[in-house]
Amino acid sequence: MPYDGRYTPLYLAAIAGLCGLGLRPRGVVEIAGPQRRLERIQNLLGRCPISVHELSRVDLSRGVPRFNMPFELGLAVEMSRHQKHRWFVLEARPYRLQRSLSDLNGTDPLIHGGRPEGLLQALADVFDRPGTPRVPLEPIFDLLRRQAPILLRRYGGLYTRGAFADLVWSATDLAAQFRQG
Repeated sequence: MPYDGRYTPLYLAAIAGLCGLGLRPRGVVEIAGPQRRLERIQNLLGRCPISVHELSRVDLSRGVPRFNMPFELGLAVEMSRHQKHRWFVLEARPYRLQRSLSDLNGTDPLIHGGRPEGLLQALADVFDRPGTPRVPLEPIFDLLRRQAPILLRRYGGLYTRGAFADLVWSATDLAAQFRQG
């Protein structure tokens, strides 16, 4: 996912949705060390059975497009050929994936419309497991949105190791409270 201020509401929704659906989000921001980012991404992909890739920033109309996210998706697609790994594509607009990355034709991206509520719904459509208690995702997102300014001041940004850990912990904790009733 892009690590920038414009994407922040969707970033928070992704963390809230994945935690609320019983998954543990992982991100390259949480891995410290001297390795290049590419090596950290490859190692992280290798440890995760599922990856979610945001492609809404490949839009050429908004200035410089972001090519690292399609590149990372390509790494995941290749990895899935050699080990058990499922990957999903997030996109803001329907049918744009067919135009921007036609090699993935036949892949149904999860369309979020550029809105956090849309992203929560897209994640629930894919990861909600029948027979498990349904956790409301919106209150988890609201909690993270309220915590964001505090974490921004504390860590100097939301896309830091500490802020990411705090967001995941808060979302996981609230989801567990909902599951316990």
